[in-house]
Amino acid sequence: MFCSKCGTNVAEGVAFCPNCGQATGGVTAASAAPVYGGAPVYSAPAATVQVAYAGFWLRFVAIIIDVIALAVVTFPIRLAIFGMLGIHHAMRPTFGERPDVMLGALLPALMFTAGINFVINLLYFSFCESSTWQATLGKKALGLAVTDMQGRRISFGHALGRNLAKIISSLTLFIGYIMAGITAKKQALHDMIAGTLVIKQVS
Repeated sequence: MFCSKCGTNVAEGVAFCPNCGQATGGVTAASAAPVYGGAPVYSAPAATVQVAYAGFWLRFVAIIIDVIALAVVTFPIRLAIFGMLGIHHAMRPTFGERPDVMLGALLPALMFTAGINFVINLLYFSFCESSTWQATLGKKALGLAVTDMQGRRISFGHALGRNLAKIISSLTLFIGYIMAGITAKKQALHDMIAGTLVIKQVS
């Protein structure tokens, strides 16, 4: 088949034109299965799955769901760290009377828990987005999937690079994230850096 935008000859089953990135209008059930995690059924009649680029607000809601899910998982870890710290320092008679001592004791715990949160977030997003789901819990709930520029599943290393690139999106005062609402392919800055797309199944 041919791309409706640039006329490039596109292989059957490819979701996006490799030349211009235009959605091809659909992929067959067999080729769509790896993208959305389903088992391919090659003997079934070809069914069309329409996809579109996922914009800022869809991705924002997905992030909220993921943040809540991760908070539930990491809260007991933070509680345990601060609990142990509190028991250790509460035995000091001057602990509650010296704000500088309290701050000096709490700062390492804050840094330690922040580091744990960063690692958990990085592994969670990278593992989920490179899995057969191609999505985190939040994205999965909204029917979104992370792909490369040709609509294919990305590797763990590719997903890891994408999520590390989110640091750059954050350093731009989060403008890098807002770009997902204004760019042609709804790509955030980290998507452009990593060469990825976030798509939504619409029919």
